[in-house]
Amino acid sequence: MSIILASASPRRRELLSLITTDFEIIVSEADETLPRSIAPEQAVMELATRKAAAVAKSHPDRAVIGSDTVVAVDGEILGKPVDDADAVRMLKLLSGRKHHVFTGLCIAYQGKNTVFYDGAAVEFAEMSEAEIADYVASGEPRDKAGAYAIQGLASKFITSISGDYYSVVGLPVSRLYKSLKDLKVL
Repeated sequence: MSIILASASPRRRELLSLITTDFEIIVSEADETLPRSIAPEQAVMELATRKAAAVAKSHPDRAVIGSDTVVAVDGEILGKPVDDADAVRMLKLLSGRKHHVFTGLCIAYQGKNTVFYDGAAVEFAEMSEAEIADYVASGEPRDKAGAYAIQGLASKFITSISGDYYSVVGLPVSRLYKSLKDLKVL
């Protein structure tokens, strides 16, 4: 196996398997704290690089993929909710509005980093208090950036998407495939 995915995300694992099945998972323990003033695009690239670098230290001969996804609305980065109340807060912010989702990716390979981000604009339908409460009670928002999964139960609230769907899910499949080919990993 020449590729390592430095992520515990089952969604990223599933998306990488659309490109290749020749990879293993080694979860990165990288520090994910960022300055509050950082732009979302910079945040995801920084975190993806940290994750890849943390694993690549022990596996310098392998291609290590680090990735991170955030939701941004009104200049605020929405990561994973800390609890159900935070998930409700985030969903109220997104309800009836357009926001942006950014996924950063870093491929650490042969002592160099290939780093980029991709993303999409996503628009939510207006959600009632009951719909938000029901969705939060489903448990799905707990480990998702912006407190929702576009491919899951939240799909019924998505009215439009402009950009790479797979970046919203958590891994820009087409750009990753091209990058791995360009690096001759595939």
